[in-house]
Amino acid sequence: MYKIAKEQLPSLYQAIAGSKELYLPIRNAGQVNFGPWSQDAEVDIDVLNSVKSPKDVFFPQSENLYTCEKNGKKLSIKPEELKNQDFVVFGMKACDIKGVEVLDRVFLAEPIDTFYAARRQHGIIVSLACHEPEETCFCKVFGVDAAEPGADVACWAVEDTLYWKPLTEKGEALTSELKDILSLADESDEAKVEEEKNAVRSIIEKLPYTNLSLEGWNKDALKEKFDSPVWEDLYKPCLACGTCTFVCPTCQCYDIKDYDTGHGVKRYRCWDSCMYSDFTMMAHGNNRNSQMQRFRQRFMHKLVYFPANNDGMYSCVGCGRCVAKCPSALNIVKVVKAFQSQGGDK
Repeated sequence: MYKIAKEQLPSLYQAIAGSKELYLPIRNAGQVNFGPWSQDAEVDIDVLNSVKSPKDVFFPQSENLYTCEKNGKKLSIKPEELKNQDFVVFGMKACDIKGVEVLDRVFLAEPIDTFYAARRQHGIIVSLACHEPEETCFCKVFGVDAAEPGADVACWAVEDTLYWKPLTEKGEALTSELKDILSLADESDEAKVEEEKNAVRSIIEKLPYTNLSLEGWNKDALKEKFDSPVWEDLYKPCLACGTCTFVCPTCQCYDIKDYDTGHGVKRYRCWDSCMYSDFTMMAHGNNRNSQMQRFRQRFMHKLVYFPANNDGMYSCVGCGRCVAKCPSALNIVKVVKAFQSQGGDK
């Protein structure tokens, strides 16, 4: 394990950015999201959650796929170049790292998404353990340990020091490049980190949603949950705004559109939401033509469909963003609790 004083972190950022792109939690206009580091960026590694998850680094909200250009009678097609340089994402929390694991199941399965795969290949994740989880957090429900984030490098911020522990070959290589800035930690430092871990876990045990039960949410519950009348009452306050899907670290739906440049077409993809009425719209219409059906789809996918096809892995990581951001308080916790209180199949 290594360490560095917090006051020296700007030097650490500069050293990383000297050879690689660096993405950090950046405060802008009062909100924190992951973005590229620069000398004048207001870095905020103390924030618990960014507004959007850092999945944006691996799965951008919008990206070009290829360009078609017409020159006379000639038509040329130019695919966008894949990511070919290493970059570092610094400060990801354990829940967001679990979210990337969910995305891996989708985009790295056959047929492999080459854009995503290239970013995962060149991306180096430096995680940062949570210091003080909030009431909206329920990551433990999904097997996430906020005090022990897995990544290429794991970090803990304790008082005025950042502790740094490489966990993979990528992490070891990055650490080697920073050996002139990082100092070796001793046994007393490791004891401080262990104390910090215990303190974080103690907070988590006291949070209101920590003991949320997922009993009955599995592949065997498909028909029971799908046909339940609980959905008919539960969905009604939903505004179909899509906020829950855009802040979620595991949502992976996207649309593909064409943009007329005047002398050709750019084809790009952008995040989409299953909560929108035109989601998966086809020539004959939409298979889910009511908001209840769209609302049900979102949570059935998180809690039934995805685990049924991915060895029991849920498509939720308990980050709490939907709990904090949904304007109608219709989050996954409320859904699970509604089925518990009403018996689920009544």
